[in-house]
Amino acid sequence: MEIVIVFIALLLSGGVSFFIKNGKKGGMITLGGQIVAGIFSLLLCARTSGGTALAVLNFFYVDGLTAFFLFLISISSMATAFYSLWYFKDDENTGFYNFLFNIFVFSMYFVVTVNNLGMMWMAVEITTLSSAFLVGYRNNKTAVEAAWKYVIICSVGITLALFGIILFYYTGLTQAGIKSLNWTQLNAAGNFLDPMVVKAALIFIIVGFGTKAGLAPMHNWLPDAHSQAPTPISALLSGALLKVSLYAIIRFMIISSKSVGFSFCGNILGLFGIISLAVAAFFMLVQKDIKRLLAYSSVEHMGIISMGFYFGGKTGVFGALFHTLNHAAAKSLMFFSSGVIIKKYGTNNMHQIKGALEVLPFAASAAFLGMFAVAGLPPFSIFMSEFTVLYAGFKGGFYFSSSAVLVFLAIIFGALIYHFSGMIYGKKPSEMFRIKESLGITVLFGVMLIVLLALGLHIPEFVNTLIDSASNVIFGVE
Repeated sequence: MEIVIVFIALLLSGGVSFFIKNGKKGGMITLGGQIVAGIFSLLLCARTSGGTALAVLNFFYVDGLTAFFLFLISISSMATAFYSLWYFKDDENTGFYNFLFNIFVFSMYFVVTVNNLGMMWMAVEITTLSSAFLVGYRNNKTAVEAAWKYVIICSVGITLALFGIILFYYTGLTQAGIKSLNWTQLNAAGNFLDPMVVKAALIFIIVGFGTKAGLAPMHNWLPDAHSQAPTPISALLSGALLKVSLYAIIRFMIISSKSVGFSFCGNILGLFGIISLAVAAFFMLVQKDIKRLLAYSSVEHMGIISMGFYFGGKTGVFGALFHTLNHAAAKSLMFFSSGVIIKKYGTNNMHQIKGALEVLPFAASAAFLGMFAVAGLPPFSIFMSEFTVLYAGFKGGFYFSSSAVLVFLAIIFGALIYHFSGMIYGKKPSEMFRIKESLGITVLFGVMLIVLLALGLHIPEFVNTLIDSASNVIFGVE
């Protein structure tokens, strides 16, 4: 019953914090709710990561794939709730923020645990609505425009995904007599589904949920939303929300692979993956806004994950899932550290941020090291997951696409070095002075850097088991 406790904790935390006028007290309640939800999520991960699947109340379904994404969401949400305490320390009455934060996290947990695919679609839509208010939280013109753009584009995508789900229901009903949208039932009947209908449905699913996952060319909402949202929400959008949408795609890929083969599913993701890398490489070169730069970096990494599924095999899928986890950790660090710099300088414009190392030595150092982590340099963990994905590509004979990935990664690395070196080592403005940095946030940066280094040197047994169990679900190995 761990999952029930998770949802109760989040609802109580959101409901109580809404009425708390004091920002710090409301933030503490939110953090407490996230910690309780995170602990019970991790307990559920431990129970299911070894290959055991659990059905709860005939409504929730938790297997190895769910456990992996539960782990990702729980770690991201706890870290973000802690960072939010510092970020809003000077704000009065953050009850609305804390309420929406809890509902946002609640909906992401719901997406990855509910068995019914129709309910999963509804939960994805709730993530859009709750996070849209968070994107427009500052209530200025640009923030509201970004929120509306986010809602409209993602709602169009979700509508396409709904049509794909209807097609899955149609072929499940006509070919297998299944009068349900439960994933367990549709997956069991996957071999009997009409291949032509499944192919059409999967295209709608990948385009629809891929819009929410930030895959190019459906990514247009993402740079605006990331640049206008409060920094903690930018981190949660990038670290967790994009991955939750990927989870939805994977669930349908598993069903589809039984009737049309895994390669058909992978080929579609490979197309969007290479487009995402190309788009990200170009736009990262010309960015001025640091948060938009990080947003296009997310597009890049979702492209790498997609390429892992395109290259396929155990190695490619393992690399894609490992990269999913690494990107969540690295991008959260980048948004957190950049958020500290932005708050001090009062601007997102990288051309106006100079000499950050003198003003904010710990935050600037974390941002610079995080930049190397995001760029995929050793010994950070993203290097290992990118290496695994590329190894799967060259080993599988995908020489052209693997080489193209390497070229785009080189361009992106150059763009990151160019932009961040200017901010970190440029000439400090005369009106900027070094300030005392928060001990808690500095410790958070240190822990995140240690995690990224540790995962790059050795994958802990628990994490390895989580990824293996998720891979086994994808390949239908019980």
